[in-house]
Formats: sequence, C-alpha cells, structure tokens
Amino acid sequence: MNGVRRMHIEMSLPDLIEIVPLSAAPEVEITVPGSKSITNRALILAALAEGEVTLEGALWSEDTQVMVEALQKLGYSIEVQPDPGEAANRTIHVAGLGQAIPSGGTEEEPLELFVGNAGTAARFLTAFLCLGRGVYRLSGVLRMHERPQAALLQALRELGNRIDSENDRLPVTIHGQGPSGGSCRVDIAMSTQFASALLLGAGIGRWQVGIDGEQGAASPYVAMTSSLIDVFPSRGGSFAIEPDASGGSYFWAAGHILSEAGSLPVQVARWPSSGWQIDAAFPGRLPLPPSTSRQDNLGDSIMTAIAIAPLARRQTEFTELGRLRVQECERVVAMRTELAKCGAAIDESGDTLTLQPGALHGAEVDTYEDHRMAMCFATLGLKVPGIRIKNPACVRKTFPTFFQKLAAPAPLGLGATVRDGNGDELKPEQLFAD
Repeated sequence: MNGVRRMHIEMSLPDLIEIVPLSAAPEVEITVPGSKSITNRALILAALAEGEVTLEGALWSEDTQVMVEALQKLGYSIEVQPDPGEAANRTIHVAGLGQAIPSGGTEEEPLELFVGNAGTAARFLTAFLCLGRGVYRLSGVLRMHERPQAALLQALRELGNRIDSENDRLPVTIHGQGPSGGSCRVDIAMSTQFASALLLGAGIGRWQVGIDGEQGAASPYVAMTSSLIDVFPSRGGSFAIEPDASGGSYFWAAGHILSEAGSLPVQVARWPSSGWQIDAAFPGRLPLPPSTSRQDNLGDSIMTAIAIAPLARRQTEFTELGRLRVQECERVVAMRTELAKCGAAIDESGDTLTLQPGALHGAEVDTYEDHRMAMCFATLGLKVPGIRIKNPACVRKTFPTFFQKLAAPAPLGLGATVRDGNGDELKPEQLFAD
C-alpha cells in the first residue's frame, strides 16, 4: 500500500459544527494516535538508517503525510500499512539509505518539496537536505512562510552550507554539498525544532552543535530528540512510537471538567512513561495549579489548560507563552480572543495570560486554521452549551479522528453528540477530518 494516497471519506466535516455538552463524564479508556513529534523525528532517522526500519504506531495525519511524501519524492522507498488498533496510525516501512541521500536537481530546476504548515517537516528537511548533493527547494503554505527559520539557516550556513532565501524564511533553496563536518551554534528561543533538525543530521553530517536559548540541550523537545537518537535502530529494525501526549490532553481535560468530584474518569490508554514528551505531565496538573509555565511545565497542552481555566475555582495564570505566538497561528491572541467571546475574564500582559473563574456561554469560535484551537474549544464545548467550531477539519494536521473519538460511544469514545450548522446530528463517517 503506497503512502502518498490520503484516506478519502464519502462525507466529511462541514464548515461549522456544534458540540453538545455531556451531562457527566463516562468512565472510559480512550486510545489516541501516535506522537507527531516522535513520528516525524523517526522518519528522518529511518531515512538515515543503514537498512530497513519499521515504525509501529506512527501517526498518519497531514503533518506526517507531508514528511512521507517529501521523502518519497526524494527517492526513498516507503511502504505504509494500516494499523488495526488505531485508525489514525500506520505501520511505516522505510528503506534507509544511510549517507546516500538522494540527489537534488540543478539551479535551473531544483527538486521541489512541499511541507504544508508542518514546522517539523520544514525544519528537519532543511537540515537533512544539506546532507545531499544538488539543489532542493522547500516551500509550504503562506503561514509556514511566515514562521521563523532564520536561526536554523544561520547555523547551517556556519557549517558551510549555501541556502538562499529572500527573508530567511521559507521558501528556501538549498545547495546540498554532502556531509562536510564543522561546528555551529543555534538559538532556540523561537523554536526548539532548529536544534532538533541539526541534531538529527549531526551523526552523518559530522556536525558539532551548540545550543543557546531556553534551557539549551535540556529543553524538553531537544532532549526528546537526543533520546530518540540514542535508542533508534540506526542499522535497521523496529521502533514503536508512543501515543501523542498533547492529543491525549483533551481527553484528560474532558474527564476533569465533567467530573463533579474533580477526579479523572476518562483515562488515556498506554499513557507515555518514557519522559520524552513534556505533555505527559498534563494529568498530573489537574486540578489546575495557580501558575503554569510553557517553558517548564507543559508544551502544546498548555493551550488545553488555558481553555478549561475559566472553569477552575481560582485565578490561574499561564506564563512564558511567547513561542506560541509564532506557531500555527498567533496562539496567545487567538486564545484570548476566542475565550473572551465565550465570556471568559482573561487578561493578556506580556507573554502571560491570567484567567478568572466564571460562567461561560456559547459562541462561534474561529480556529485560525489551527488544529489545537479546534480541539481546545471542542473540549470546552463538552461542558459549555453552544460552542460552535468553525473549520473543524483543521484537526487533520495532527488528529484526523479527533471528532470521531468525541462522538463514538464508550468504550471507543466519549459518546458526545456533534451537530452541523443546521442542528442535524453528524454520523461517524462525517466526523473524519480529511
């Protein structure tokens, strides 16, 4: 089964949906797809391996599909098979080529690769292609062209690579020269993916990488990359990808806000215990503490915590949110704007959001083409009547079966009702984000 073909469902999500609140939390154990962060790192490491690598439990979503498609366009042999245990997972077989990175095109006709709005694919492939020979051009959607890339490009140029860009963002043209050795430093204040991109290629590239900025090499996502490199079967073999902790946070949060006793009746199966994903700490931060730091406590799941914060019994603040401003959308402003629409008392000061407890009401929520905005407010809608989500299909980026899991009866889901803009209940096949 070829990996480039996306799943097609006869009926798909409408442009506007409404989440009908549940009266109580079901006692269920939900499965969630594989980690996006681990899957895209593993795909790069598998391509660099000496021999075939089988990735088990790999996420199959927009962000991972663009990575697979880019590697296939480069010339890698990749076979994708369904995962009977999780609809949004795949078993992916990658024939690694080691140092033999497939060649690119010429200056007149570079090899064109598209990364959508996948930050991991954009950053990881930028460094990866410097290990090849020839000319490659990376581009994405408009928002990806607005997202930062400069620190990574600067570090790669320190290593002697030629990379052309009008503004040190995508699109970029990479003139691959093969593994060349050298040393560089990279600042990760804007994105830890810059360091991860360099580390993934450092073995074959013979690069010495220094890391500056938020906690340096100890930053959680950088530490994840280093840990993966240490345990990955670089000469071929199998590698199991653990469930996505960020994706699991919505179900932990749903159980919490629907439980009168503040317990956690909704559990997530095979919850990660490796220590690789910072968001695995999410259930341990329920009920929400007075203060949560994006830098020290949670990663992407801090948005889940912000979304349910108005339902807490005390003031809560969320600090060091600056990096959220340069991700899929300007997430700090987006969260403040949409929560205020729902009646939340929320204040933005610098890179801190402070929320007061209080009653909420329904609203039409803009998602800004951001998968996490859609999932955060859908979770809130399980408690607050009248939450209507615009463009819910944006969850295809990392969790295409999210709304199916909200609606599926226990034990496969939460048993929630999801309606279209006309008030008609949607069927399971209409809830897949294609």
